[in-house]
Amino acid sequence: MHSTIGLKIMMAVSGLFFVFFVLMHMYGNLKILVSHHAFDDYAHHLRVLGEPILPYEGGLWIFRILLLVALAAHAYSAFTLWSRANTARGTRYAVKKAAAASLSSKWMRWGGVALLTFIVFHLAQFTLMWINVGGTFDSPAERVVAAFQVPWLTLIYFIALAALAMHLNHGTFSALQTLGLTNTTKAYVTARLIGTAIAVIVVVGFAIPPLAILFGIIK
Repeated sequence: MHSTIGLKIMMAVSGLFFVFFVLMHMYGNLKILVSHHAFDDYAHHLRVLGEPILPYEGGLWIFRILLLVALAAHAYSAFTLWSRANTARGTRYAVKKAAAASLSSKWMRWGGVALLTFIVFHLAQFTLMWINVGGTFDSPAERVVAAFQVPWLTLIYFIALAALAMHLNHGTFSALQTLGLTNTTKAYVTARLIGTAIAVIVVVGFAIPPLAILFGIIK
């Protein structure tokens, strides 16, 4: 899939898969508002998903592999399209088109790089546990609470959320547009609203737990 249209479709489909994942991840994070036990129970059930047909963490690893494939497809298509855009930038049409690009569109590139960097850090901290901020704990809930009691980590998290909001807002609309779901004025406006709504919901949903922890509402 090397054509520009093919690359855009691949980026759109993989991007929408990540939107689904982000929404589910946000839902899981909100479990900590109920109790430590509810959050730990949620984390446990992710690991036994599909048992006894699948081994322990089997279902979780299938989903992780799908995420890695989607990430590779999304990054490859994004950087290939970016490279082609840079090559074509010398033409008068390309210069006019670049000048007309929105702030969100321009931010997609470097915001995506920032998000990728944060994802690596986030996985190293909470999945691989190579980085221990706030201490080492067996309980997933205790690890989260200890981490977000550290102000600088919470700041990094919120910077990543800002990048995610921009990416979701523009990316969701662009994906729907690529898939031909914005062909009418009503559909175009709806796609814009969907992108904005998802960005707002995700940012608010992800922001509540660390703020509650940082200000001592959750301990």
